Amino acid sequence: MATTLLEVENLTVRFPRLAAVQDLSFSVGVGETLAIVGESGSGKSITALALMRLVPPPGRITGGSIRFDGRELTALPDAAMRKVRGAEIAMIFQEPMTSLNPVLTIGRQIGETVRLHEGVSRRIARARAIELLDLVRIPEPHRRVDDYPHQLSGGMRQRVMIAMAVICRPKLLIADEPTTALDVTIQAQVLALLDNLRRELSMGLLLITHDLGIVGQWADRVVVMYASRKVEEGSPDAILDAPWHPYTQGLMAASPRHAGDLHYRRTPLVEIPGSITSAFGETGCPFVPRCALAEARCREVVPPPLSLGDHLVACVRHDPFKEAADVALAG
Repeated sequence: MATTLLEVENLTVRFPRLAAVQDLSFSVGVGETLAIVGESGSGKSITALALMRLVPPPGRITGGSIRFDGRELTALPDAAMRKVRGAEIAMIFQEPMTSLNPVLTIGRQIGETVRLHEGVSRRIARARAIELLDLVRIPEPHRRVDDYPHQLSGGMRQRVMIAMAVICRPKLLIADEPTTALDVTIQAQVLALLDNLRRELSMGLLLITHDLGIVGQWADRVVVMYASRKVEEGSPDAILDAPWHPYTQGLMAASPRHAGDLHYRRTPLVEIPGSITSAFGETGCPFVPRCALAEARCREVVPPPLSLGDHLVACVRHDPFKEAADVALAG
């Protein structure tokens, strides 16, 4: 088993009118890829920002623990946390066109990170930027280093964001929807690049996505989030082939990749009724308003997460857990 690099326990992030993340726990090992999946609004991106201590105000971390490489990040002074960001934990943000500065060359933007954390000269920073552009497979890096973001394709801009993230060889890389708005061919190239970098740099990789096809091919473990909470966790095979939670089952039924046979295109996709916004502010299981299998007790309290081996689910209806769930709820 991989040595634990990041351990999150009962993380809670609140905004004035709702909890964006509630009692979330997971871990990432050295060299491991953990995928967090769920619909938009489930709390995936806020979780990533919380790990970086970048939750936008008025949101704030109100509970839980984030232990990274033996240190408690929630207790680190701001100055110490700034040294961690970029150097030890790096993040690839969504929408590279809006994340890159349009008036600075990509070489300068990549080099800023290494200049800040390692104090090197502009010349050395430029050389490192060229080296990283070559590493992320951008052709003619000596010429491209002086390009501006608008001169690059979407796939190249995403590669620039990856170069910026890994230039200081971080121990943990957070990739928030790294293939958004990219065509299928470029998606595969970007994901293969991230996987190669993970192995070459021995990084932990936290991959945030809503694409279940990505999960099956690239992840070592999967966490499914819904309405700010973790509802299921397990191996990709367990999650994709035999999901336990009704929400995960709904995601699979709504995905064109959910069936393993050659005739899946003939199977109509089944949408999950309602929207995720109906789950906030309700008591009981957050999925109750959209769950066709909900029982009376599902509306009473939030189901405790229970595990069978390496597979965890927060649903009192799943047969192996009914008795244990009844005991937990009664207590």
